Amino acid sequence: MVQSMSMSTLATSRYSGVCGSTCLGRQFGQIKATTIGFGESQFVWNDRRKSLSFATHVDMLKPRNLRVQAGWLFKGGDQSSEASCERSENANEDILMFFFQLDLATRVQSALNVEQYEIAQQLREKLTEVETEVLRQQESRKGSASKSEAQDMAISILRLRADLQNAVQSENYDSAAKLRDEISKLEAESLTATIGAQAYENAQYAFRLGQKVRHKNFGYRGVICGMDPICCESSSWMENAQVEKLAHGPDQPFYQVLADVHTDPNLLVAYVPEESLEVPSEPDKDRFDHPYTSFLFYGVDAAGDFIPIKQLREKYNKPRHEVPYDPDDEKRGESS
Repeated sequence: MVQSMSMSTLATSRYSGVCGSTCLGRQFGQIKATTIGFGESQFVWNDRRKSLSFATHVDMLKPRNLRVQAGWLFKGGDQSSEASCERSENANEDILMFFFQLDLATRVQSALNVEQYEIAQQLREKLTEVETEVLRQQESRKGSASKSEAQDMAISILRLRADLQNAVQSENYDSAAKLRDEISKLEAESLTATIGAQAYENAQYAFRLGQKVRHKNFGYRGVICGMDPICCESSSWMENAQVEKLAHGPDQPFYQVLADVHTDPNLLVAYVPEESLEVPSEPDKDRFDHPYTSFLFYGVDAAGDFIPIKQLREKYNKPRHEVPYDPDDEKRGESS
């Protein structure tokens, strides 16, 4: 049975044994090096490295160590050699950053509950900086940055066209030719940025958060925990995963998928194209084990799918999924 957990009681001590100290190499604001001790954890801000780190019982940012432990605990099939091409450290890091936000928010509230107001303020400042950086990255992935760029380019094009008209009127044809080339270049870049922004705004997904799926090619069971309307991985990752050979290439939804440690103990988090996933023909109510399910989901619903926590739904702007009422289930329950 998958354990469910209220986010108000989330604490890293529940994940003890996953490993030691962690470091998030993210770029945040300029502040001096700070060490904050609270409970069993210690947060360190390094101004020179511009990174935030925390030492605790949990090391959620050492996926390799975690995968080794999972492989030792669970003996699954030998699909990892093939499925590993879709393993994504970026997706894994994105999930861990989300966990870090949840953990910081919980620690802020815990500090307030025991009237440690100075510690709570320091933690809240760190949480604000983390949330600001995460929001910036999410906007960039969602195309918000592309939309803003397209608007800026449109303004620049209007100004260049005014300069072009002045150059033609003054018979400065060399300058006019250069301005035409610059306008053409900006128009092409603006179109690309606009298409990227529209892809996120109009994205349609075949699968939802928490839904159990099966990989068509590698056969492992998985759970959806994130999604992008197009492939947002690096060119080297796409080359290794042979994305260009897919029927729809990179221009299709890609999903962050938690792989069941029993079926593939070394995969952990995969980044999978929509065309490679399918829903089981029958509701999958079998046990599903993964170290991240306890902080991403409340538990499972009547259909066997996971119920995403509110913060995860807000991250992807997804509504709560209601399981359709099935009177046969009630009858079966009464008969049993």
